[in-house]
Amino acid sequence: MLTRFLVVYTALYAGYGVTSPFLPSFLAERGLSAGEIGLVLAGAQAVRLVAGPLAGRAADRLSATRGVLCAAALLSAVTALAYLAGSGPAGLLLVAVAHAAATAPLAPLADALALAALRASYGRVRGTGSAAFIAGTLAAGQVIAWSGLAALLVCGAALFGFMALAAGRLPGGAIRPAPARPRTLLRSAPFRRLVLVAALVIGSHAMHDAFAVLRWRAAGIGPGTASLLWAEAVAAEVLVFAVLGPPLLDRLGAARALALAGLAAALRWGVMAETAALPALVLVQALHGLTFALLHLAAMRLLAATVPPALAATAQTLYGTLGLGLATTLTTLAAGPLYGLAGPRAFWGMAVLALAAVPLARGLAAAAQGRAGAEP
Repeated sequence: MLTRFLVVYTALYAGYGVTSPFLPSFLAERGLSAGEIGLVLAGAQAVRLVAGPLAGRAADRLSATRGVLCAAALLSAVTALAYLAGSGPAGLLLVAVAHAAATAPLAPLADALALAALRASYGRVRGTGSAAFIAGTLAAGQVIAWSGLAALLVCGAALFGFMALAAGRLPGGAIRPAPARPRTLLRSAPFRRLVLVAALVIGSHAMHDAFAVLRWRAAGIGPGTASLLWAEAVAAEVLVFAVLGPPLLDRLGAARALALAGLAAALRWGVMAETAALPALVLVQALHGLTFALLHLAAMRLLAATVPPALAATAQTLYGTLGLGLATTLTTLAAGPLYGLAGPRAFWGMAVLALAAVPLARGLAAAAQGRAGAEP
């Protein structure tokens, strides 16, 4: 069973790594202006926020999480290929919207199945996904050199198609004759608080994702060193997911782990606001293992402990799209004007966001004990 999930997560995140970082370059190669590219990407993001929860709700209502996952992966493959036939802003926008709708539920639905089937081994599977994303991104550079940007979409389609086949071998879960209503989930104080905590901490990464390299370049750090700093953060993420995170989570509990993630994020952004000295950056980039990976593991544990099984897929998609996706979109929109106004000191704004999550996380301690032994 573990091997089956490892295969699915490898195909899923390698597919993301091959396609998503280079999609703007492909759109530019097809003749779209910067403004048109922004419109296409914004339209795709807006659709993701709606399509993910709808797919999760359908999976729960039909008791068919595996089936919806397979269908979404297959549609992701088809729509990736459709980019090759698209032309002009309108045509490419239509393809982007379709592809976003197909890919939006992939990771949340896979997480719902993995949490139910694997529990303690979930971190290894998710860490493998992060490593596969890195491998896909690195391989994409070679593919571009050999065959051009269009070949990446063929590779992405092949990976999503393979994922659809592999997902068919995953456990489908028990039949649920009377699915709970989504309003039950939305009325759950622990669920709302968890989404808010994660949104504050993950949303605070927006400044780093948008302006960290600009900050480093202005301080005289070259592209090669910047790439190594970015790779260090992802390596820390993989290490925490696969090795360090699960025992640390067992020791701290989910609520304290979330609080630690918020504190680590506040420290990380505070240091970046004040200095771009390389030794300091090396230290704080390693904190990504706490600010993202440990937070994600703790959130998954709390979801497993507090959400009714009949709403597992709905909870995952709401958490991933309306919670994290919407939060990241809003903080990214705010990051540009804030950085333009305050320069590197704008990172203090992100530190405040992350710090605000700490007292909220402490309030989740009682919920974390709600289903002892059910945690992944």
